[in-house]
Amino acid sequence: MGATVSRTDFEWSYTDEPHATRRKEILGKYPEMKKLMGSDPNLKYSVLFLVFIQFVSIYLVKDASWTSLLILAYCFGGTINHSLNLAIHEIAHNLAFGHSKPLANRVLGMFANLPIGFPVSITFKKYHLEHHRYQGDDEMDVDIPCQLEAKIFVNTFLKIVWVILQPFFYGIRPLFIRPKSLTVLEAVNILIQVVFDGLVFYFLGVKSLVYMVAGSLMATGMHPLAGHFISEHYMFVKGYETYSYYGPLNYLTFNVGYHNEHHDFPSIPGSRLPEVRKIAPEYYDNLPCHTSWVKVIWDFIVDPEIGPYARIRRKQRKVNGVSEVDKSD
Repeated sequence: MGATVSRTDFEWSYTDEPHATRRKEILGKYPEMKKLMGSDPNLKYSVLFLVFIQFVSIYLVKDASWTSLLILAYCFGGTINHSLNLAIHEIAHNLAFGHSKPLANRVLGMFANLPIGFPVSITFKKYHLEHHRYQGDDEMDVDIPCQLEAKIFVNTFLKIVWVILQPFFYGIRPLFIRPKSLTVLEAVNILIQVVFDGLVFYFLGVKSLVYMVAGSLMATGMHPLAGHFISEHYMFVKGYETYSYYGPLNYLTFNVGYHNEHHDFPSIPGSRLPEVRKIAPEYYDNLPCHTSWVKVIWDFIVDPEIGPYARIRRKQRKVNGVSEVDKSD
C-alpha cells in the first residue's frame, strides 16, 4: 500500500490569504499593471480553434478501434479538452468579452463546453470565484479536499486512486460541501450539453461519445496537464499556499501555471500574466515554484508529507456575528 501520510490535519492559518495584500502593494508600486487588465480579444478565437479540432476528431474516431480510441482520447482529445476546461476558467473571469458583456462570456463558455461532454461551464464559475475571494476558507473554498477524502486517501496506493479520481471529487465535492440552487443558466448549460451529447451518439455512435467523455476524465486525472490541480495550492513548502509553474505546458493551458500572478490579478488574462512577473519580479522570483507538473504528481503520491491534508485552511470569518457565507448568499 506504500508509505502512510504523516499529516493528520490541515495546516490552519490565522492570517488572511496573501494575494489581496500583495496586489495592493504591487499596484501601489507599479500602477502600470492596470494596463494589463481587461479582456483578451484572441481568447474567443482560441476557443473556436480548439472546438473545431475536437469536432473533426470526434467525427474521425467514430470507426476507430477501441484501443486506438482510448489512446487518442488520453493523448490528444483529453489534452484539448483540458485546454478547453482552462479556457472556461478564463471565461469564468469574464476575460473573453470583458465584465460589460457577461452573457457573451457565458455563451462562449457553454460553446467551449461542448466537446468536454459534461456540463461544467456555468457551475464552475459560481464556485470558482468564491475560491478566489475566500481562499482557504473551510466552508467557502470547495477547492480544498473534504475531511472524508483526507482521512481515506492516506497512503501511496490510495493517493494514486485519488489522483485518478480527481475529476469526480472536483466535480462532486461542491455539491456536498456547499450546495447551491440550480440557476437558469446552469439548466441551459445542462440542456445544451445533453442535446449535443445525444446528437453525437445518434449520428456518430458510441465511440465518438466515449472519445469525448473518456478524454475529459483521463486528462483531469493521471495526466501531465492535471498536475496543475495539485501544484496550485497543495503545501509543498510549509507556509506557502499558492505556487506558480513557468514551464512549457503553459502553452497548452492558457498560462494557468502563473498561478500566484493569477490570484494576485484575476482580472488579467492568462496571455498577459508573464508580463506581471516581468514588471514586478521581486514579488515572484523568490517564491517557491514548481518546475514540472509530472513531478508534482509523483511527489504527491510518494511523499508521505504530502496528501489531501496538505492544504492551508482558515476558519470562516465572522463580522458582527454574521458569517461571510451568510453575507454572500
